[in-house]
Amino acid sequence: MGSSEPGDDRCLIRPSVNHWMAATDSPGAFSQAQADATVRSRPYAVLLVIVAVIGIVVSLAAWCFLEGIYQIQQELYVHLPHALGYPNGPPEWWPLPVLAVGALVVALAITRLPGNGGHIPAEGLAMGGGPPGPKVLSGVILAGLATVGSGLVLGPEAPLIALGAGVAVLMIRLARREFPSQALMIIAAAGSFSAVSFIFQSPLLAAILLIEATGLGGPRLRVVVVPGLLAAGIGTLVSLGMGSFTGLNTSHYALGTLSLTAVGRPHVGEFAWTIALGAAIAAVTSIVLRGGLLTHRFVSQRRRLLLLLLPAIALLIGGLAILFSQITGKDFDQVLFSGQDQLPGLVSQASTWSVGALLWLVLFKGIAYALSLGSYRGGPTFPALFLGAAAGVTASHLPGFPIQAGIAVGMGAAIVAVLRLPLSAVVIATVLTSHASSNVEPLIIVGVVVSYIVTLLVAPRPDPAEEPVAARAEPVAAGAATTASAP
Repeated sequence: MGSSEPGDDRCLIRPSVNHWMAATDSPGAFSQAQADATVRSRPYAVLLVIVAVIGIVVSLAAWCFLEGIYQIQQELYVHLPHALGYPNGPPEWWPLPVLAVGALVVALAITRLPGNGGHIPAEGLAMGGGPPGPKVLSGVILAGLATVGSGLVLGPEAPLIALGAGVAVLMIRLARREFPSQALMIIAAAGSFSAVSFIFQSPLLAAILLIEATGLGGPRLRVVVVPGLLAAGIGTLVSLGMGSFTGLNTSHYALGTLSLTAVGRPHVGEFAWTIALGAAIAAVTSIVLRGGLLTHRFVSQRRRLLLLLLPAIALLIGGLAILFSQITGKDFDQVLFSGQDQLPGLVSQASTWSVGALLWLVLFKGIAYALSLGSYRGGPTFPALFLGAAAGVTASHLPGFPIQAGIAVGMGAAIVAVLRLPLSAVVIATVLTSHASSNVEPLIIVGVVVSYIVTLLVAPRPDPAEEPVAARAEPVAAGAATTASAP
């Protein structure tokens, strides 16, 4: 480890952050005055400059990842079928080989590269275990690209969180500068803030989601949240600017506000339907999550057969999509993919969906979602959003329950049932349905609270005997973090 002379810039972060690090070892020891002093200090200002630079680099990496997913999907489902003589789109059997090949790549990433391909999505939006080491990034990125790009039913947010933290840690190591482990953790968290804000195009959503997921609170929160908000703001600016700079549509990688008309003030009947819908979504989601955990248990116990097992599960998912298309006459892509791109179309064309077709959609995509949760690598949020919206459109056929309220409540209830983050669920559903006016906000809150309580009552409890995923990843050890050497 290098020396730390007073004039050496490697020790600029150390006095303030080390004091905070020591104080937070005992609960309640870190006071509000100490937090304010830390934020006012010169070392903390240096930390913010470092975070700003890292935020730009992480945002560019996030853009490459998300744009890469979009381009892979375009090549596999648009350009390749056209080149092979299908000008009107891929035939119905097309998902079978595409999903199988994508699943094979995921299996190779899991078995051949460090890091197990990232966290298991059936366990939620995992944030434990410390920031991932740069060595695991190749496996996380490859597994995420193959999963989401081939059309398997998971989203990009979990790989983005790992990508943001991993790139931040890698930059510090390449700079060959000395940082205490807690400072490195703050920088890694800021990288995740930046990456997640890129897909939501909102620093607020990214900040609330990650703060609630990590359980930060008290005076410690302000020390971590200021760099996080800075990085999230930079990530959002880069996300908004990349479309103009590259000429590419930001809808390829960012989830925007849904096109909904304004709705009037809610009445008692709407609150009654909201309670019923929130409870129903929580119960159904619990079944889906149990299916995901059972799938994970089945797959993990047969790791030697992963190269055969994951493609076989992908063929089953493709078969579900084809069967849905045969029954309803709708495109198979409604069952595949994370649902992010299909969500605006589902909302704008809700009148073309019958109740029967919507129920088939929830059934088939729910099964495909459960199988993907336990088998592949990606995020659980966006499929839950889509399924919640589909359930909300179905509920809008009930008397006295407008479609705007159904979609808003459905999305919020589904998010909290999967992530168990009530504040994040309320904010995400509110922002995505903001065109429907603030009159839906009370319904969203009621639906989220009901869904959250029912989820806690009926959701499967984790098995303490199972090894946590974080233990299988490559966390940044304190000693390695203190001397950030090049890999």
